[in-house]
Amino acid sequence: MIRFLILVGYSTLMMYLQVSGRLNQYINVHYRYLAILSMVLSLVLALVQLILWNKEDGKKAAESHEHDGHDHGLDKPYQRGVAYILLALPLIVGFLFPTVSLDTSIVEAKGFNFPLSKESVGDPDVETQYLKPDTSIYFDKADYDVQMKQALSKYVKNDQVQVTEENYLELMELIYNYPSEFIGKTITYEGFIFNSSQNEQENIFVFRFGIIHCVADSGVFGLLTHMPSEHSFKNNQWVTLTGTIHSEYYTPFKREIPVVEVNKVKEIQEPKNQYVYRSF
Repeated sequence: MIRFLILVGYSTLMMYLQVSGRLNQYINVHYRYLAILSMVLSLVLALVQLILWNKEDGKKAAESHEHDGHDHGLDKPYQRGVAYILLALPLIVGFLFPTVSLDTSIVEAKGFNFPLSKESVGDPDVETQYLKPDTSIYFDKADYDVQMKQALSKYVKNDQVQVTEENYLELMELIYNYPSEFIGKTITYEGFIFNSSQNEQENIFVFRFGIIHCVADSGVFGLLTHMPSEHSFKNNQWVTLTGTIHSEYYTPFKREIPVVEVNKVKEIQEPKNQYVYRSF
């Protein structure tokens, strides 16, 4: 019966995350079908457990006699209790712990480096990404180069680079990988303000938090900007900007990075979903 309830709980949790809109804070929304599949499978397995539980009532006496004097794995009550607690733990976290949208306090607390921060998110094989999305860790070098060049071909012929929620991470990765192809182009995109102070140098970045596959490889991605002198922004203010891409030496990173010379900027409302996701 407990296994039935746990499986029903998993199915209910998947449904709850989708209906409440919280699923997009855990995984790339393009993988929503996996959550639906897990919801259906959990429900099917729960029904199977319910059927088995009903059948077990008539066999308990025989099974008790058959297994008398033998110890088979999780037959002891405390062992089953520990197993059930471990299985139920994701349900407790999913239903009782609130999700919190990321903001510049995360960047301020951890700082950011280029191209990858060495900050771990609990898994030593996963690195939190900052500034530049990097999907090369999911492909071998040859396949990655082919994919990047195919994606680049969609944008190099246009003088205007329109960044949307769908292509945000793809374009940011291309701009950092092939900066010379974008220098001189006009870019328009939305994001939140992050005022950075490194080595006594004041800089304004415009970022968005992005998820490549799941929250384990999430990060903050965007570009350094030069805002018009008459504008002043605080952290977490959302803006839409238009400017020209160029490259300059950035001392804290000791390298050339893409920069946007902003000629038009306007404050906007924070979007309902602050995250962007990588499409493959």
